[in-house]
Amino acid sequence: MAESDEFDVIVIGAGPAGENVAGRTAAGGLSTAIVERELIGGECSYWGCIPSKTLIRPGDVIAAAKRVPGAAEAVTGAIDVQAALARRDYMTSSWDDSAQVPWLEDTGIALVRGHAKLTGPRTLEVTSGTGTRTLTARKAVVLATGTTAVVPPIPGLAEADPWTNRGVTEMKEVPDRLVVIGGGFVGAEMAQAVRRLGASEVTVLEGGPHLLSREEPFAGEEVGKAFAAEGISVRTGVRATAVKRHDDGTVTVTLEGGDEITADQILVATGRKPHTDDLGLENVGLAPGKPVEVDTKLRATGPADNDWLYAVGDVNGLALLTHMGKYQARILGDVLLGKDIEDRSSRDVVPRVTFTDPQVCAVGLTEKQARERGLEVRVLTYATGGVSGAYTSGDGIEGTSQLVVDTSREVIVGATFTGPGVAELLHSATIAISAQIPLSDLWHAVPSFPTVSEVWLRLLEAYGL
Repeated sequence: MAESDEFDVIVIGAGPAGENVAGRTAAGGLSTAIVERELIGGECSYWGCIPSKTLIRPGDVIAAAKRVPGAAEAVTGAIDVQAALARRDYMTSSWDDSAQVPWLEDTGIALVRGHAKLTGPRTLEVTSGTGTRTLTARKAVVLATGTTAVVPPIPGLAEADPWTNRGVTEMKEVPDRLVVIGGGFVGAEMAQAVRRLGASEVTVLEGGPHLLSREEPFAGEEVGKAFAAEGISVRTGVRATAVKRHDDGTVTVTLEGGDEITADQILVATGRKPHTDDLGLENVGLAPGKPVEVDTKLRATGPADNDWLYAVGDVNGLALLTHMGKYQARILGDVLLGKDIEDRSSRDVVPRVTFTDPQVCAVGLTEKQARERGLEVRVLTYATGGVSGAYTSGDGIEGTSQLVVDTSREVIVGATFTGPGVAELLHSATIAISAQIPLSDLWHAVPSFPTVSEVWLRLLEAYGL
């Protein structure tokens, strides 16, 4: 390739969102380049969804078996930690992205390795170990650079070399004692995974009143109850004021009020920030270090005339989830190919799953969000374990299923399900909310028996159908 290259579309970031944009535009006949400074496949493939769920899976399987009389008696011994970590290595290709390159080549996407920086309209420089190259986009530049973990400014924390999501998913051995700062989905999932992989002490510190603060309150409370039963300590309404790593490798966390917790490792899971600090956004009239705000066509908005600049995935701050980034990428690919389409889901119809045990699955608005928007709502709840499909799954199947109904239109605007393995219930709710299907029509969608999806029937009956 020449030192100066032109393409129709240039995508910065080869994670799931970036790959999907590039794949769609290339398939549609637009010359497409993708720039990546780390690994093709991005955070999700190597430090997020794939390795974390792989590490969660062994404990989930064991817990499910223990709920079933007859199977429970066959569960003897402990998890083979080395086998679990080896499976994690296999699923991440040992952090080697060479197997990803053939797909790009076969699709006709040009791969440019290095760090990209916007220098002006439709123009960017890519710096790598071999020098700097200038790329120009005839049609569009797409930002798909994702986010990175936030390490809060607690005295001594950065110097203690804490784990973030990358450290915990890359771990070579399971710490005996772990302290987790942050009770969101990353902190909760990995706290339970590490405990089930053999840690003797796991403590979660959450500043709010319960875990999973962005979901319905009952969801975090139910996860907290399950954690207590497994020996995971959850301390809510607390904040760390200092952290110190000692010469012997242990770490001490000091809390407001003076309490101290000593552990072998610390995991920080307090949020994410967009990868926009060093993209050259200031050269196109946008603010570095902030999400790139977009319209429903995924086009960047702001004071400058950037009708050529787009952003998909975590970097735009709409919905920090892999599947939503891929959805936005498909929408944008069609926009760039000239189709009349826009993003309808990233603001109000976002499906999300926290893969704890019990799982927490939700889509759309919480009750609080719906009321804050001035909607007249009715909340329907039913015990997830109160249907025959749950009884056949084993003992102790608990949880809550909830629908938030806009009574003026008699449509669902939010849904939450908690319980073991209930993630597969979520897509039916996503369809109902996305398509705005009236409850009177949902009444004719018959759940099969005996499945946990029978809870849909019970919820609609609670509405009076």
